[in-house]
Amino acid sequence: MSTTRREFLSLSTAAVSYAVLGARPRWTCATQDAASRPAKSMRILILGGTGFLGPHTVEAAQKRGHTLTFFNRGKTNPGLFPDIEKLHGDRDPQKGDGLKALEGRQWDVVVDNSGYVPRMVRASAELLRNAAQQYIFISSISVYSDTSKPGLDESGPVGKLEDETVEKITGETYGPLKALCEQTAERTMPGRTTVIRPGLIVGPGDPSDRFTYWPVRVQRGGEVLAPGTPDDPVQVIDVRDLGAWIVKVIEDGVTGVFNATGPKDPFTIGALLKVCKSASGSDATFTWADADFLAEQKVTPWSEMPVWVPPRGDDAGFAQIDCRRAIGKGLTFRPVEDTVQDTLAWWKTLPEERRGKLKAGLKPEREVEVLKAWHESRGK
Repeated sequence: MSTTRREFLSLSTAAVSYAVLGARPRWTCATQDAASRPAKSMRILILGGTGFLGPHTVEAAQKRGHTLTFFNRGKTNPGLFPDIEKLHGDRDPQKGDGLKALEGRQWDVVVDNSGYVPRMVRASAELLRNAAQQYIFISSISVYSDTSKPGLDESGPVGKLEDETVEKITGETYGPLKALCEQTAERTMPGRTTVIRPGLIVGPGDPSDRFTYWPVRVQRGGEVLAPGTPDDPVQVIDVRDLGAWIVKVIEDGVTGVFNATGPKDPFTIGALLKVCKSASGSDATFTWADADFLAEQKVTPWSEMPVWVPPRGDDAGFAQIDCRRAIGKGLTFRPVEDTVQDTLAWWKTLPEERRGKLKAGLKPEREVEVLKAWHESRGK
């Protein structure tokens, strides 16, 4: 497995949790038309639900008139959505009261966006298979074992573990464990399971800063170190678009396996940085350093150069995943300009201390060092 893929897998779990700061801001609204209510109000159980993706899914569902219930430990953002029913317990049936709070209840659909270990997914699915008609499992494109070719679709091979009893989540095990969770859910509720494999989830509230780095850095202006070439492909999905589509999947009763990342048309790192500059109105200029030079400088793709991975070798298709199946089932994407603008607006609401500590991307002093080395190498 390449270093880039390990980096991606080790950071993927951050995409489903973040700390809520005060009231939910206005830019969290979903794209789905709230005025066009579905014929039937659905009862939706969300396992987790108070992290990053969960709240946006909840808001989209509320706008459509559905009834929500949370099941979680009550530790992450416990004050969020005070009017929604909350059941407390543990995904691990061996801890505390486990899943007891779910017993004897009925829902139309279960959304599992907090499942990482097959044993726990099995326990939830087995308990709920007669209590709900559909089980939606939020997985990840991390499940794929080979991303060396562009256009990878849902039929691609997934990662495997030599020891399937392993439960420790690492960069090596995260993807295969998610794949086992998918298989567990489908075996338990055959024909009634929907598996959604998002790519990099971005937008307001992103806890990882893997996308936020670029709008924030470009807004600061000056000479910006840019990775690879402007034509290198990238893929992201706005959390609000993903949340709205999950609700559409629920309403339409869609089952099967779906990649979920975007935009719809091919997108590049050059286009992203151009959008960031336009949205922020900065005077930024971009210095494009090739992948070999960045490797020599020990600048890592994905974490220090967020969103981007070199489109070659084992990672040639990493940012060119085929999402036509999901698009065919109604997945839509807002303009990247909106995502950038809303991310910047959200970022400005955060405390100064948080804004001073981006969790991804190069530190300013390190960027200066690498830019200096690049210019010196060109001078030679």
